[in-house]
Formats: sequence, structure tokens, C-alpha cells
Amino acid sequence: MPTAILTPVIVLVAVILLLVVGTIIWFVSSHNKLVKLSSRVDNSWAQIDVQLKQRFDLIPNLLETVKGFAAHEKSLLEDVTKWRSAAMNAGSRQESIQSNDRLGQAVSNLLVSVERYPEVRSNANFLELQSTLADLEKKIAISRQFYNDTVMRYNETIRQMPTSLVANMFHFEPKEYFQVYDNERSVPQVKF
Repeated sequence: MPTAILTPVIVLVAVILLLVVGTIIWFVSSHNKLVKLSSRVDNSWAQIDVQLKQRFDLIPNLLETVKGFAAHEKSLLEDVTKWRSAAMNAGSRQESIQSNDRLGQAVSNLLVSVERYPEVRSNANFLELQSTLADLEKKIAISRQFYNDTVMRYNETIRQMPTSLVANMFHFEPKEYFQVYDNERSVPQVKF
């Protein structure tokens, strides 16, 4: 008879032990998944940052080329310079996103303005810089999409049950998207 009593107790202990071990495995797995997703967001931002640095390095050359031909477009040149400086000195990811969006708009306005100057458009140095900048902008757009997709997956995961319990416990916060702000959605005006 004592063996008959021990068997249900052993089964009960085994079930409780399996539940505890299963909960610990799920908890560790959830935490590791959140860390992995957070790292992917940071990595995808680093990829954008590399391309933005290339753009920052290219812009002074573009400005110098245009400056010689279109000196009276001073306000456009100053805008590009101002937003390049703001983007390079951004203190947070959000500030960087905002100032880079404004920089992109300022460069776009400058390139539209340059269309009025045939001597600039035919300059080999300008054409090469413009082509390089266009390629960089495409890479930035692709990286931006990848970053936003990664942020979306991370943000969804920290909000989904039961993973949100682990996310709240370890203070995993939602990440910001790299988005265009309403005041920057306007299309540059081309005037001839």
C-alpha cells in the first residue's frame, strides 16, 4: 500500500517540477527573444547611421560644386549646411531621425533649384556627386524600411501576451520608427 500512495505523490511532484521547469524555460526564452529583437533594432539603426555618415561626407562636396555656379541660392545652401550639422550633432535617435528628414528635404530642394542652371547640370563633378547621392538615398530608404520593419516586430513582441509580462518586468520600451514628419511631406516646388 505505501507504494500505491507514493506513486501519485511522485507523479504530482513530477508534474509540478515540469511546470516550474517549463515556466523557467519559457521565461528565459522570452527574455532572450526580446534581447535579440532589441539588438536587431540597434543593428539596423547602425546600418542607417553608416549610410547617413556617407551622406554627411558627400554633402560638403556637393555644396562646393553648386556654390560656384549658384551663389544667389544662398538660403538653400545654408539650409543644407544647418540640417547637416544638426543631424551630425543629434543627441538622440529621435533627434537624428528628425534632422535627417529635414536634411533630405533641404538637399532635395537644392537639387531641384540646380535644375535652373544648365552649367551646373552639365558639370561632370556635379553629375558624379548627384549620382552618388541618389544611390545613397536609395540605400538609406531601403535601410529605413528594414529598420522600421525590425522596430515593428520588436514593438509587436513586447506588447503581445504573455511576452509582455517579461517585457514589462525588464523594462523593454517601444522603439521609435524612422518616419517622415507632416511638415516634410510637401513636394519641392520647381520654378523656371
